Amino acid sequence: MTTTTSRAGRHAAESGTEGGRRGLLGVLEQMWLIPLVLVAWELGARQGDSIYFPPPTTIVTHMYELWFSGPASHLFLTEEAVDNLPPSVGRLLAGWAIAGVIGVGLGIALGRSKALSGYIDPILEFARAIPPPALIPLFIVLFKLGTQMQLATIVYGVIWPILVNTVDGARHVDRVHADTAQVFGLGRRQRLFRIILPAAAPKIFAGLRLSLSLAVILMVVSELVGATDGLGYLILFKQQSFDLAGMWGAMVLLSILGFVLNASFLFVERRVLSWHRRAQQTT
Repeated sequence: MTTTTSRAGRHAAESGTEGGRRGLLGVLEQMWLIPLVLVAWELGARQGDSIYFPPPTTIVTHMYELWFSGPASHLFLTEEAVDNLPPSVGRLLAGWAIAGVIGVGLGIALGRSKALSGYIDPILEFARAIPPPALIPLFIVLFKLGTQMQLATIVYGVIWPILVNTVDGARHVDRVHADTAQVFGLGRRQRLFRIILPAAAPKIFAGLRLSLSLAVILMVVSELVGATDGLGYLILFKQQSFDLAGMWGAMVLLSILGFVLNASFLFVERRVLSWHRRAQQTT
């Protein structure tokens, strides 16, 4: 028995090592182009010697000096970083969360009620066709300049992918599951949480992921108009101050923020929808 156990342990260790190697190779396959692009950018910028396109080394050095050279008690963030990063991230996540709650709730209602959908669909299609930046003047009139206007812009722009995907997911619940729930006499609440939401979850998460990237864009757009803090304000301020390395640094910071948010969302999605992938593998 001891020999069998030791063999099983060695096999598990070898499997873990092999899995780690495959994971590392997968990361390298996905990331190999980034160093080449950075090197090409560095060489091209230095050869061109244009103030409008500084090399990456200059941008990174400037980013460190402006935002990441603060005290350890502030996680090495400078005062400028503390004044602009948390407000932007807070507005982004708050707008995305509000849109998620409204989009999922309304999407479930529309997806399960043909009558309600018939009345509201034309209005929603009309509203969905209006670009969110075009409504910023209206939001300024309604909410004044500030956080409420910025949240309204983000919510209006990101709600549509969530709503459309939720409606589609709620409409295409497996008929067998719905009939089984009816046979067992499940109430509306039980059908919602045990049948409808699990069935629509893959579509809902697809809409949430798409809307998260849109939230980053609309966060910047909303902060370009009358804002006093945030990454969008910082980009505009650096451009107007002719601090082009700082402007590029803020844009790089935005790309890093988007990457981190997307990776975090995928991490959560894989665990929440692990049952869905297992079910697909067994069918």
